[in-house]
Amino acid sequence: MDREFILINIIGFDKPGVTSAVTEVLGKYNAYIQDIGQSNLHHQLNLSILIRVDDPSTSGEMIKEVLFCCSKLEMIVRFTPLSEEEYAAWVGRQEQDRYVVTLLAREINARHIARVTELIAERQLNIDNILRLSERPSMDTPEDKRRSCMEFSIRGNIADREALQRQLLAVAREEGIDISFQRDDMFRRNRRLICLDLDSTCIQTEVIDELAMRAGVGDEVKAITLSAMRGEIDFKESFKRRVALLKGLDANVRQEIIDTLPITEGADRLFHILKTCGFKIAILSGGFMFVGKYLKERFGVDYVYANELEIEDGKFTGNYIGDIVDATRKAELLELIAQVEHIDLAQVIAVGDGANDLKMLGKAGLGIAFHAKPKVVASAQQAISTVGLDGILYFLGFKDSFLKETHE
Repeated sequence: MDREFILINIIGFDKPGVTSAVTEVLGKYNAYIQDIGQSNLHHQLNLSILIRVDDPSTSGEMIKEVLFCCSKLEMIVRFTPLSEEEYAAWVGRQEQDRYVVTLLAREINARHIARVTELIAERQLNIDNILRLSERPSMDTPEDKRRSCMEFSIRGNIADREALQRQLLAVAREEGIDISFQRDDMFRRNRRLICLDLDSTCIQTEVIDELAMRAGVGDEVKAITLSAMRGEIDFKESFKRRVALLKGLDANVRQEIIDTLPITEGADRLFHILKTCGFKIAILSGGFMFVGKYLKERFGVDYVYANELEIEDGKFTGNYIGDIVDATRKAELLELIAQVEHIDLAQVIAVGDGANDLKMLGKAGLGIAFHAKPKVVASAQQAISTVGLDGILYFLGFKDSFLKETHE
């Protein structure tokens, strides 16, 4: 007699021992577990077990025992027989490409999920699993401190990945949320190096603007900075022009700037957790070395490359020392550090906000535009615009429940 495949679905109020009791019955009849999955939402259990029975003559008694067991446990159970052809088709579907879509915002509503899942359904992709990565939200938490993150594991073959990514980014922009779309492969949860821009990424200011305000040329420098970040003028030329305007400024203002640095939300948590997990961290900045060195000491950063201002007689000369760290140099440094650390580029994360970060973002396996200019968001693989730097952890698949004790 042919073997049988049976899908068992068990639902009800969760309590200890359900899985143990059911599998004990199945074990008595030598049932083989082909697949098993379980979820628990607000104490409601949903347990699914796909079994193979090589001696179908025993399946009737086995089903009666499972029914009796679930009745005692006050659970509802359903049995669905599958043919060998249906089972073979299910196995074949497991060979399809796998992706992860991550939704991130201060709060996620039903419309956000509806719009994303509509795009998934249009391409005949299957959602295998939905996982909440963020902590359960408390209504007592201030709105600007809330974070909500859902991860969708999807399966299927996509004819045009870039088109889907563009559509997801468009939804993110229209709805004011963040959406990450990544292939779920061996590198997805095995990143090892993160390279970050400094100004307006690790800190919430542009240091050149802070220096310029103290030199009395704030408006002039800020206009050049914004133009450069938008990609309207060459970064090297803009850098030279801005530094020249600092001539004569007392170099002691560096300490004043460090003492009042506005560190970006989530930076401390991100760096602490990534260092705990063995990541290498690099700051690659078109800003200045004195700030980079401070963050290196504060957060245990492994590499810092930034620009050095020339100082004579305690004042800035209006010149700089060494090569300018521009877009091309950032991308080169990212690749060099990866080589030195023997890390595949697919395992590298790059984070930045300006046009001079685009080459670096494109070089990394995961490039994230962080609270970036529209041109940068449009060109980047992923973007975060709603939460702090520690939002990056969700794009790596980290769960808050796993990280709370680590960070504390």
